[in-house]
Amino acid sequence: MEQHIFGVTEVNRLVKLLLDGEPMLQDVYVRGELSNYKMYPSGHHYFTLKDPEGALRCVMFRGQASRLRFRPENGMKVIAQGRITVFPRDGAYQLYCNALTPEGAGDLAVAFEQLKARLYAEGLFDPAHKKPLPPYPERIAVVTSSAGAAVHDMIRILRRRYPLAKVVLLPVRVQGPEAPPEIAGAIRYANRWRVGDVIITGRGGGSMEDLWAFNDERVARAIYDSELPVISAVGHEPDVTISDFVADARASTPSNAAELAVPDREALRQWLGGAAGRMERSESARLAALRQRLDSLAEKRVLKDRLACVQDKRMELVHVQQRLGDLSAALVAGKARRLSVLGAALDAMSPLKVLGRGYAMARGPSGNILRSWKDVRTGERAAVTLGEGGFLCTVEEPYKEEKQIWPQKK
Repeated sequence: MEQHIFGVTEVNRLVKLLLDGEPMLQDVYVRGELSNYKMYPSGHHYFTLKDPEGALRCVMFRGQASRLRFRPENGMKVIAQGRITVFPRDGAYQLYCNALTPEGAGDLAVAFEQLKARLYAEGLFDPAHKKPLPPYPERIAVVTSSAGAAVHDMIRILRRRYPLAKVVLLPVRVQGPEAPPEIAGAIRYANRWRVGDVIITGRGGGSMEDLWAFNDERVARAIYDSELPVISAVGHEPDVTISDFVADARASTPSNAAELAVPDREALRQWLGGAAGRMERSESARLAALRQRLDSLAEKRVLKDRLACVQDKRMELVHVQQRLGDLSAALVAGKARRLSVLGAALDAMSPLKVLGRGYAMARGPSGNILRSWKDVRTGERAAVTLGEGGFLCTVEEPYKEEKQIWPQKK
């Protein structure tokens, strides 16, 4: 019997036929660790599942990959569901993955934590970015489903608490794949046309799957980019969504959002009543003080006697005149005393006083005062001034040292 020789492609097709005919391999679940995970521009994902003893090549085509709720990362423990077959061209078998689920936690929980961490790192949760709510809004934009009970609860509470505000409903779907773009679009519409002073977006309670539209990145970024303050009101108290972290205020329920958005008219009425009472008491006290001051002024002498002011000013003028007279007299006396002292000092320094005490003053021919024997020559005439009168003389002999020129008495 002649031995059949297979071609490579024929062998690969035979193996594919055998694998495709095994029911267990057509819907298989494989647990492993992601490795070499790559996403191509075509939308297809290629990766490897491995455990301590082996590895399995995997592919997830664009249609299945678009349904992933989370972002697969290398090292993540997952469970992959799909079928195992051979691609005849390569001759290598691989898992054609239809679904991928994180092991130990749901894919929604993992997707939530991943998006939360990424947006937090970008600063979308920063308190510095959050805007204050208007204290007395005139219009309130509500972005939610028009068919849910949440919108009726909000409208009822808003009308009861603050009927002055106008409620503008922007109906959107709040569940399903169409919900995120509708919610984000309604928020952008409200900002563009300024349909309200504040935006409330949310829905009633439900499962994590039901609330997932408010964990969508498109909704989160629309809330972050909103110029109008946004209140997130999703589910019940324990429910937390990404929109709660990004919004300017978080309400535990849609009803609580309505309470946060507007003041309570009863509380306002009480506050206004109290303010009116305080203003009345303040004005009464002010009028009483003014009345008391008026009565006090009415008793003033200037109002009872019209000439009293003139008389008081006249007395003040007399007093000022007297003070000016005293000051001028004291000033003149002081000046006179100083003049007397200066005159006495000048008189004491007068050369006539010196001459009167027996001294004389000599002047040369040119009238200059002779201060030294060198200032005069023999034969020159000199004028000598005495304490009383004087005389003219002729110089016989100048001398430096005093000489005895008169004979001494015997």
